[in-house]
Amino acid sequence: MLKEIMVLSENIILITGGSSGIGFELASRLSKLGNTVIITGRNLAKLEQVKLQFNKLHIIQSDVSNPDDILKLYETIVKDFPGLNIIINNAGIMRNLNLHDESINLQDINREIVTNLSGPVRMVQQFLPLLKTQPSAAIINVSSGLAFVHFPISPVYSATKAGLHAYTQALRVQLKNTRIKVFEIAPPGTDTPLQDNFVGSAETGPMMKVDKLVDVILKGLQNDKKEIRPGLANLLKIISRVAPQFALKMLSKPVDQMLSNQ
Repeated sequence: MLKEIMVLSENIILITGGSSGIGFELASRLSKLGNTVIITGRNLAKLEQVKLQFNKLHIIQSDVSNPDDILKLYETIVKDFPGLNIIINNAGIMRNLNLHDESINLQDINREIVTNLSGPVRMVQQFLPLLKTQPSAAIINVSSGLAFVHFPISPVYSATKAGLHAYTQALRVQLKNTRIKVFEIAPPGTDTPLQDNFVGSAETGPMMKVDKLVDVILKGLQNDKKEIRPGLANLLKIISRVAPQFALKMLSKPVDQMLSNQ
């Protein structure tokens, strides 16, 4: 069985969405700790820029919203990195959406679902057979503090992160008799490109610096903390239990402003 303490060296780690933000910071830090790190992303140019900065990183162009890409990624990993033992499902998109906007078509409304929720679910299902063969392994899903208290101006994003939280809990139970650890990282608002649409919105709270966030994540993993909720994310979970309607009202202010401008 796995050791009680998560070992953060000499692993082979796959990180989706690793060309910027949290994924990039995790990749660089984990590489420096003596791990072999592979990052994926949709944009090959961005991946190549990362490779220029950190030549120890391995890059593979792959889109988690595309099942064919996931299958091709798996085949490449099995061939080139058969000892892969950790996957970090980090890729995600977050959008402001006005659901009154009739120009949003049915394919567009689904974008966050196929990336943020279907992507990790498919990744886990595809890579599970390989992970089960390893002496020790881990699946790390990146959800959000908004999995606990939803942000109505980002309705689909909030729904996907709540769904990923529920899926991760179920996954942990189903894998309890295996050598695979299951972790969830639920970041607060973090100073990354994902948050560009929300800078200046008081309702999101102060943004956490990505290096500080990763400090907390790595410490949590080393301490075998299955649900890592840095900073305000921990407060959001507490509020979701003791005053859920108050929290929803506070986070609804951007929608109130949007509707008043219509």
